[in-house]
Amino acid sequence: MVDARTFCTVAAALWWSSLGVVGFVVVPLLFAHLPSPSLAGFMAAKLFAAQTWVSTAACVALLLLSRPRREAVVAAWAASALPWVIAGLLFALLLQYGVAPRIVARQDLQLWHSVGSVLYVLQWVCAGLVFWRLLRFGRAST
Repeated sequence: MVDARTFCTVAAALWWSSLGVVGFVVVPLLFAHLPSPSLAGFMAAKLFAAQTWVSTAACVALLLLSRPRREAVVAAWAASALPWVIAGLLFALLLQYGVAPRIVARQDLQLWHSVGSVLYVLQWVCAGLVFWRLLRFGRAST
């Protein structure tokens, strides 16, 4: 049986690493290798939408597992990292449902692309902080 701390660590690792791979590796490769920027943009939008679902699932799992329990490690992690989970989830949802529709509509493209990039990096930072704090509390409890 997998304990809550291990599951939280895996969820945070999946969240952080998937953001890094999609945003910093796959999407730039799409723009470098697909025949047109519009095709690359279409594919990038699909990947970012899928990434939002991965982020949402990871955050919901982390939120559910952070509820008070008998394990002191979960309580210590929750006190330390929960605000970053909530912020990362809000950044993901704001990006997907607030910024992405404006980019797809080509509405002030440079502005919304910049806002979207900032929100994505902020989400990646939040996920990294959550992962790091989980690892830190995991070492302290062993």
